[in-house]
This record gives sequence, structure tokens and C-alpha cells, in this order.
Amino acid sequence: MEERFLPIGIQDFEKLRKGGYVYVDKTRLVYKLARLSTPYFLSRPRRFGKSLLLSTMEYYFLGKKELFEGLEIENLEKDWTEYPVLKISFGISSYETRDNFLAVIDNILSENEKKFGIAKVSDNPSVRFDNLIKLTYEKTGKQVVILIDEYDKPILDALYTEYEEHNRKELRAFYSPLKDCDKYIRFLFITGITKVSPVNIFSGLNQLNDISLDRAYSSLCGISESELEKYFEPEITALAEEQEMTVAETKAKLAQMYDGYHFSYRVEGVYNPFCLLKCFSSKKFGSYWFESGTPSFLVKTLQNQPLFLANLVNGRKVKEDQFKNYDPDSKNMLPVVYQSGYLTIKAFDEDSDRYTLDFPNQEIKDGFLDVLLKKFVSVPDDDLGLAIDNLSDALKVHDVDKALSIIKSAIADLPTIVKKDMCENYYESVTHLMFRMTGYNVVSELQNVAGRSDVIVTTKDTVFIFELKMDKGKASADDESKNSAELEKILENALSQIDANGYSDRFKVSGKTMRKAGVVFSSEGRGILGWKIK
Repeated sequence: MEERFLPIGIQDFEKLRKGGYVYVDKTRLVYKLARLSTPYFLSRPRRFGKSLLLSTMEYYFLGKKELFEGLEIENLEKDWTEYPVLKISFGISSYETRDNFLAVIDNILSENEKKFGIAKVSDNPSVRFDNLIKLTYEKTGKQVVILIDEYDKPILDALYTEYEEHNRKELRAFYSPLKDCDKYIRFLFITGITKVSPVNIFSGLNQLNDISLDRAYSSLCGISESELEKYFEPEITALAEEQEMTVAETKAKLAQMYDGYHFSYRVEGVYNPFCLLKCFSSKKFGSYWFESGTPSFLVKTLQNQPLFLANLVNGRKVKEDQFKNYDPDSKNMLPVVYQSGYLTIKAFDEDSDRYTLDFPNQEIKDGFLDVLLKKFVSVPDDDLGLAIDNLSDALKVHDVDKALSIIKSAIADLPTIVKKDMCENYYESVTHLMFRMTGYNVVSELQNVAGRSDVIVTTKDTVFIFELKMDKGKASADDESKNSAELEKILENALSQIDANGYSDRFKVSGKTMRKAGVVFSSEGRGILGWKIK
């Protein structure tokens, strides 16, 4: 196979084109967007090609026709016009301190002022930005194109710190000229990971067109199945040969690992481009997205909102407004998890107007659950894999006692980030997480006409039904027999509930072996107190 250059980490369109790198042509959509002067906003996960998209727009508006030779836009654009472009990127630094944040803004403005020969008129960033836009228009005689990349990084870097509110206010002030300068702006495109609620950042930009969930632009970033077939046939073949798989098996494995992102409903799924290219380059399947780093803001969010783990990992049916905008003043962490790329749209019910969110693919599911477990269990990182392997082996041989013993060891100590009034949710969530990490099918709170079961695990030949209960605290510090009797009573009630509510009925036709277990946790944060198996 002739050597081909894969654009791993390439974010500059000119470098990509002149270097002969493989380019997945998105220029038809760029042209469609550019025909209108509406301010646009696009939210996409990290490593999804947002910066390359903005670079493509930059060279298009600079009129660099020669870079687009052979691409779709070459036949669409008849009038290649050069516009002044202001490029603003907050991805070049970190923003945990006020001084660093203000220094980056100063540097961004200085570079653009220098480019157009404009003198600094004030120390106030918003005044300088306003002056930059207006004088650039006056000097060139043309409306200005403004491209803003990673607009939200100063907020996410400072999440849950004393600087978060400060950075929000500074950004809100910095972006404020965009509304009043509308007549000077030909095109405005803003990208980021999260969509912070407009009232917090873009209060003046009422006309901002958020295309993050727009079906027409669902594949603007990422690589669709049809694009994979069109642009990467040689790489697929080479990967198949290296892995000693058929081409069909290789495509199926690629889809399982890296496909599955849906940024709207009833649209073709897209692959994470970074992971796909890394896989083709190394000729092996790996967890490349997680190897490139876990966003610190996600970890911070999970630490500050530990109550919603079960909802995150079990498929979530929600209205659009529950995951579209991140409100820093809200307790809702779902927008952060969705927009970060850990959950994606899997279905949409038009009757109820609800979306189903779940993990996009195997790489994300395994990586996300691993991040969660490392934050919420007491097993050391280097022993966690062993614990999960042992749990999987125990389920395989139907050893419920061993399985629950492993979980008991993992949650013996209540993490400091979990308060005692959160015990019930914490214990159920971590139990679910550990079972799900085994790779077996796991469902929490499966709805039945008579009630809800807590955790159901299904293997090839067995269904395990776990009913989780909390104790009522020690009856008496000196009366262990009374405590023991109370524990036995709760366990019996748990097993009776499984049968009374018919949790196993739907699985009877499967012919699988049934294992039922009642499990009691301590309401005082002392882990599993006991279990009973039927």
C-alpha cells in the first residue's frame, strides 16, 4: 500500500492540505454555514476536530482558493472573497488563576491588534475587543470574520474553585461587544465542549444559532460510516491484515470501539476521529481517547455530584433542556457528562419528546466506568482490574457469595466525598458499576408492573437478581442479637420482594438459571452488613 499520511493532531488546514494528509471533506457544510451571517455555536467533545473545522473556515474566508482544490466547495463557491479574520483560541493555556486568565486575553488581543496595525486603546478587554472589531472593519472596508475556539476552557479549568465565577464574569464582559458590533461582523462561529447557559456567558447574543443538536450538521465534526468507507479503505484493509481479521470483522470492531456518537436523532452515527486515526496508525485497537487524558472538570463534577451515578450509567431518558445547557448554578451534571462525550443520543421518542442517552461505544463505556470506580471505591488502582476479573469469574461459575465478598471489600470504607445521607444511592451505584465493569449485561431499577428491582445481571446461562436494602441503624450498641435478628428480617423481606414483585418472571422463558440475593448495607456508612441467597 502506498504510504498515506494521517492527520493525527493536525489542526491547521493549510498544513494538512500542503502536507498531503488524508482529509475528510467537510467543505460542503462549511459553505452552507458561510452563506449566512448568523452567529453560530457548536458544542462537541474534545479531540473531535473542532479546531480543524475553524481553521478550514479561516482559510476559506481568507480566500485561499488553492487550498480547496478538488474539494466540494471548489464547485460551490463562485466568488472567493477575502475577509479579515479574527481568530481567538483559549485552548493554549490553563486558567486556574485570575492573573493567568487575564494574561491570555491580553495576548490574544495583542496578536490580533498587531496583525491589523491597531493600537491598544485600553486595559479593559471588552473595550479593546470592541475597538479591534470596529477598526479592523474601517481599515479593510470589509466585515470581520470572528472564530472563537474553546470559548469555555477558562470556566471548565476553574470549575468548583474560587476563580470560576470570576472567569465567567470576565468572559461575559469580553464577549459583550459581539452584539453591538453585529453590523461589522460577516460571520461568527463559536466552539467549545460545553454549552454554558446563555444567561451566564452570551446574555447579549439572543440571536446565537446553536447547531449542536441540528440534524443537518450532526456530522460536521467526526467521521461518519459512509466517510469511513470512502476515505479509509486502505487503512481498514491494513488493520485487518495486521489483526488477522476479515475486513467485515474489522469494520464491526471499529464500530464497537469508536462509533456510536449521535448529536441528533435519526442521523448517521459518527466515529471519534482521533481514536480512529490512532487505531489506523498503530494498527491495533486501543483506548486512545482516555489515553490522551481525562478532562479534570469531569472528575471535579463527579466529586461534587456523587448522587447521580446510577442514572448516568444505566441509560437516561431526558428532555432536551436537561442536557443542552450547562448552568453553573444548577446541581444538574448531565450536560457536562453528555457534552464531554461520555454519553450520546441513542434514541428519541417523539410522543414523549424524550431522548435516551447512553454510552456511545465500548471504549467510552469502559473508560468512564473505570474513572468512576477509581473515584468511588476503596480498592487501590492497581488492584481494581484484579477485583473486576475476580468478580467476573465468580459470576461465571455462579458463586454469588464470592461476588458479594469482592464488592464488600471494595466498598468497606465510605469515600470522604460521599456523605452519610448519600449512602443508599452510593452503595447501589457502585454495586451497579462493579457488575457492569465485568462486561455482563446489567440493569438497575428495572421497571416491572409490581415494582422495581435494584440490580439484575445476566450472563450467558444465568440471571442474577439482587435486591439491595439499607438497615435502620443499630438497635442497640450492646444488643448484637437484636441487631442480628433485624438484619435477618430485612434479608428475608428482600428475597420475598423479588418473588412477590415477579422480578424473575420475564426471564423464565430464557431457560437460564436464576440466582436471587438480598443484600443489606449500613445506613451509617459501614458497607455491606450481610446477604442471603436463594
